[in-house]
Amino acid sequence: MSVMPGTPRIKPLPENEWDTVLSAVASTTGPLNIFTTLGRHPDLFKAWIGFGSMLLLKGTLPPRDRELAILRTAHLSGCAYEWGHHVRIGGEAGLSGTEIAALAAGLDDHPWAPGDRAVVAAADELNATGTLGDATWSALAERFDERGLIELVILIGHYRMLAYGLNALRVQPEESL
Repeated sequence: MSVMPGTPRIKPLPENEWDTVLSAVASTTGPLNIFTTLGRHPDLFKAWIGFGSMLLLKGTLPPRDRELAILRTAHLSGCAYEWGHHVRIGGEAGLSGTEIAALAAGLDDHPWAPGDRAVVAAADELNATGTLGDATWSALAERFDERGLIELVILIGHYRMLAYGLNALRVQPEESL
């Protein structure tokens, strides 16, 4: 993944302009560009941060499965910002360096375990077609309960939507990435 070309289209909000919600988030995560940029729209940010936090921190999906889906979606979306942050989070969730690298390659270029392959294939299909075929759905249904199936589809869609915003706004990855 490469850094988005050019400069940010909307600069991150300076700390002296943060509201209480952005201040609280930044006190936990640090002043990440995603938050300080989206924080320029306080009502949207407040609604989004609750939803995004639920998916990332309080969801029913195992962290490894969540990160397989997010990293594959980041790759397919060409979103350097998502990719950079989730490489670290994916490693913490148990993905190996080889697996993370394979998420930026073809589905058949890595010997995925069947359940992992189903998650990666789901990201591929949703990103390509906006839906899931019956074979992928059946493979996912062997791994996840009803809540997990709903959450996986919504998670992939959320990170695709977020990639659109990050890419279009040219939110730059932090220098530490």
